[in-house]
Amino acid sequence: MASERVSALLTDLYQINMMQAYLDHSETKTAVFEFFVRSLPARRGFLVAAGLEQVLDYLENLRFSAAEIEWLSSTGRFGRNLLDYLAEFRFTGDVHAMPEGTVFFADEPILRVTAPLPEAQLVESRLINILHFQSLVAAKAARVMLAAPGKLIVDFGMRRAHGAEAGLLAARASYIAGFAGTATVLAGQDFGIPLYGTMAHSFIEAFVDETAAFTAFARSRPQNVVLLLDTYDTEAAAHKVVALAPRLKAAGIAIRGVRLDSGDLIALSRRVRNILDAGGLAEVTIFASGGLDEDALAAMTRANAPIDGLGVGTALTTSSDVPTLDCGYKLQEYAGLARRKRSLNKATWPGRKQVWRRYGADGSMAGDILALEGYQKAGTPLIEQVMQAGRRLQPPPSLDDTRRRAKHDLELLPSPLRRLDPGMTYRVEVADELKALAAEVDRRTQEKTAPPLDSAATAR
Repeated sequence: MASERVSALLTDLYQINMMQAYLDHSETKTAVFEFFVRSLPARRGFLVAAGLEQVLDYLENLRFSAAEIEWLSSTGRFGRNLLDYLAEFRFTGDVHAMPEGTVFFADEPILRVTAPLPEAQLVESRLINILHFQSLVAAKAARVMLAAPGKLIVDFGMRRAHGAEAGLLAARASYIAGFAGTATVLAGQDFGIPLYGTMAHSFIEAFVDETAAFTAFARSRPQNVVLLLDTYDTEAAAHKVVALAPRLKAAGIAIRGVRLDSGDLIALSRRVRNILDAGGLAEVTIFASGGLDEDALAAMTRANAPIDGLGVGTALTTSSDVPTLDCGYKLQEYAGLARRKRSLNKATWPGRKQVWRRYGADGSMAGDILALEGYQKAGTPLIEQVMQAGRRLQPPPSLDDTRRRAKHDLELLPSPLRRLDPGMTYRVEVADELKALAAEVDRRTQEKTAPPLDSAATAR
């Protein structure tokens, strides 16, 4: 949970295995790791950076408790040198990152960690865990927003999220991307996100009839009366709302909206709108929910359905069409030397990098350049230092400031990306000096791994 300590043992075993070996062999010099996404899925023309604040909070507060050290000792896996190191562990490194809410693309690092090798290695698993999930959900939420411009959209997905933290952080990520709020109450407390909620079908079923249920709810919640229509017969329920409205109005209670949660939402919204308008309730809004995603919202937009607000749940918090990103946190420099992985389909660009973004005459994004840090390029640099020697350089920005950044970036996407056109790609150019460094690293590593000439002769 955002409001609870996360155990330092929430990591992969191989991180601690490697730390033991690093300490045993005095490999503790400065390392540079970067987090990036290797390639974009077919249904993601862009991504949205999210999760940085949770990363920085994790790094600032990462500690091993006495009980955790005792448990590690009890496993018999680790030496005293590692256990003593972990008992005194504090993250002392630097962090550079793209600000949360920044739109990014494949191969572009959104986070860089510079720290002694054991420290930078230990934090890998949790950093991927945080950045992958929130960036995944923020991108999904951004697509939902772009599919239904001008609509009030709310996160309804906590109940089907893959765990409590996922539900909470999905509310945060979707708010960054532009959602109006969430149904998750803890997100209101932890992050100040506006809360939205109506009623369940069980509430309607608990009363002798719908009108009695509507009346009871309205009298208990007079400032926010939104009534659920589809428990039995949606159109009949809409007529009951029209009949009830004058009686509630006499008591000083106004019906603010109705909710549709099943069926053909486009057709039903039109019929319900007609019933409400004919009954003098033109000011009553229609809110829809129930298995929605950006495709459903785009269909509603094309049909000009009279739906004012939408609740998006399962498809958002699970990112059901694209549930994972091919991302990594990879070593790019160690002991002052650039490093890179050359694995098939997983090769990395070495060194500390910066991303430069260019804009066209109309102000929209025109292309990015992936370059080595220290090389000036045309455009605006996106990566900035946010932590030094284990401490933040600035107080966290407000979530609303982060939300405004995301809105700004999404508005500057090229039109085909804003329209969610399939197959649209965005140009990310790799700078010549970065290509040259990769070739240099390859030559160096090939020379060190090539077999000696005499051993080759012996093999013959």
